[in-house]
Amino acid sequence: MPPSSRRLRAVPVIGSALVLALAAIGYLVFGSPRHGSPAPAPPPPPGCQAGTGETSIPLDTDQAGIAATIAGIAARHRLPQRAVTIALAAALQETKLQNLDYGDRDSVGVFQQRPSQGWGSTAELENPVYATTKFFAALVKVPGYATMPVDQAAQDVQHSADGSAYDQWTGLATLLAGYFTGASPAGVSCWYTPAGHADLAGAMKQLTATFGPASKDAVLVGMTTVRSAEKKKKETVVHVQRAGAWTVAAFLVAHAQQYGISQIRYAGYVWNAANGSMGWQRAKASGRTASPVPRGSIVAG
Repeated sequence: MPPSSRRLRAVPVIGSALVLALAAIGYLVFGSPRHGSPAPAPPPPPGCQAGTGETSIPLDTDQAGIAATIAGIAARHRLPQRAVTIALAAALQETKLQNLDYGDRDSVGVFQQRPSQGWGSTAELENPVYATTKFFAALVKVPGYATMPVDQAAQDVQHSADGSAYDQWTGLATLLAGYFTGASPAGVSCWYTPAGHADLAGAMKQLTATFGPASKDAVLVGMTTVRSAEKKKKETVVHVQRAGAWTVAAFLVAHAQQYGISQIRYAGYVWNAANGSMGWQRAKASGRTASPVPRGSIVAG
């Protein structure tokens, strides 16, 4: 494992202030009044956030996808929220939640694991599902990891040159873990402008790769494809265990742009891609008319 003190390039998060600033610039450039009617401001660039309001945590879509994958792998193996916090702290320090194809010496991936140290091949470690699974496999072998300080547990897995560096991420990792595991329900939102049809088959394949095959005792109980109430498009109904439902919902939101998903519904809430920055909304308050969501299920389309 490379030293934690190295400087790695990472894509910065997209802050709420930046989004607002871009919108304001768009108005000034494109929206000056003409014949008494201002032109509409362009939509904000794609992005994500955990939480709402002034205390929300801005993320880019790649960061949100990796955080959701970490939470999903933990749910698959029935690991506590503390394990997610430890993994997020390690990933924040190593790569700022980015899946890098480079690093110190032969380090690659979200956790900067090294093929030469037995973590796996380069190709395997550049797969966040594989890299996270390997991280957790090492973490559960650390005696008392769930009760020791986050930085100590992360260091016992990573064996970095400066394990204390993980401590600076404990607070942020704790908040993110709460949102992505569903301890704080409806806490993850992303936004982009949908175009075309959703790749539901691809999304469900990735969902299964992360949460494991569907079965009555797994996080995913089953998946079916249906037509929406308006008969205009296909939707996938994901039957889930209640304990992991918001984790699955957060995963789908975080990967919505990748698979062209424009809407997700669960537990009386609805998320729409185009206004995702507004967060999850009560279905009735959103003014939408659609078939009810089966109990214990998430509908994506």
